[in-house]
Formats: sequence, C-alpha cells, structure tokens
Amino acid sequence: MTLQAADIVECNRIAVREAVRVVDLAGDDDWERDSPCAGWTLRRLVAHMAAQHHGFAAAARGAGHEAAHWQEPRDLGEPARVHRAAAADVLDAFAEPGALEREFVLPELGGAFLGRRAVGFHLVDYVVHSWDVAATLGVEVLLPDEVLLAALAVARRVPADPALRGPGAAFAPVVPTPEEAEGAGALQETLRLLGRRPELWPVRG
Repeated sequence: MTLQAADIVECNRIAVREAVRVVDLAGDDDWERDSPCAGWTLRRLVAHMAAQHHGFAAAARGAGHEAAHWQEPRDLGEPARVHRAAAADVLDAFAEPGALEREFVLPELGGAFLGRRAVGFHLVDYVVHSWDVAATLGVEVLLPDEVLLAALAVARRVPADPALRGPGAAFAPVVPTPEEAEGAGALQETLRLLGRRPELWPVRG
C-alpha cells in the first residue's frame, strides 16, 4: 500500500485521536490495571505515550536530539489530560508547513529519518498503543481500514531479527500467528508483528 505524504499525516491524525478517545475512557480505578505492555500499568503506558508524542513533536521541529523532550511527565495525577495535551502537540507539529521534508532525529530508533517515514513510525505506534489502551479497558479500538492497512505496511518493514527485538529495544519479538487466527485482519497482523498477543485481551461485554 503506497500512501501520499498528506495521507500518512491524516492516517496518523486518526490513530492519535483514537488513542485520545480510548485513554479518555479510563476511570479512576483503571490506571493501575496491567496493560499488554509487559510490566506496565495503564498509567505507565499513558506516560510513555505522552512522552513519545512530545518527542516526535520536538523531532518534527528539529529538536529530537534533545533528551528532555522524550522524558515521561513527572506529574501524572491526571493521565488523560496530560496525554490529550501531548497528542495535540504532536498533531500540531506534524501539520506545520515543511515538517515532512525535514529530518526527524529519533534516538530510540538510532538515527535521523525523513519526516514522512518518521510519521509512519508514529502512526504504527499509535495504532498499536490505541489497541493497548483499549485492551487494558476491555473495549474495542475503532480505526478505519485505510489506517489499519497503512500501519500494517509499516509494521511489515520493521526488522524481525530477534537481536533487534526484546527488552531495551523499540519493539517486542514477533508473535507467530496461530492457525486459528490466520486471516484475522490487518490489526491482528500488526499487533503480532509488534509483539502483542491479542487473544489474551478480549473485549468485555
């Protein structure tokens, strides 16, 4: 699937807004729930998401090399509010004129990338993190096919070498697709390519 630059920005915007929607569903009793990200509660996951939004926004503005922009927020007493503000920051940054023609420095991925490619990384991250939050809460993630297919195209290009996956790496090891889950769709394939086990996190009621 080949997307124009404007399309990848729009797909990313949709994914980020879905992440905001599902985070906003969390109640006071939900923040200490375990999430699909091993060892992370929902609160810690949302802190990570906010940090990534601000980091990518800084990268779009030429400051991705500054570690301070990638730090998780210290005050997470209101996680949804903090995440909402961070999401607005990254969407504004990606929409700025010339953003996609710049190089984004992304320390976690080990270098600088043309803006269009970097937005693709952010897109797949927020399709998956939208699902992470929804799975934690037992609700369905709602994303259109064009967004899911765009994210899958990026996920398929992520190196599967086990030496580049796991603790300390940007992505968990690939999870093989069980026979009964074959053909389940773009979201399921993306989740498994990036180390998730969707069968362990059913939608509740």
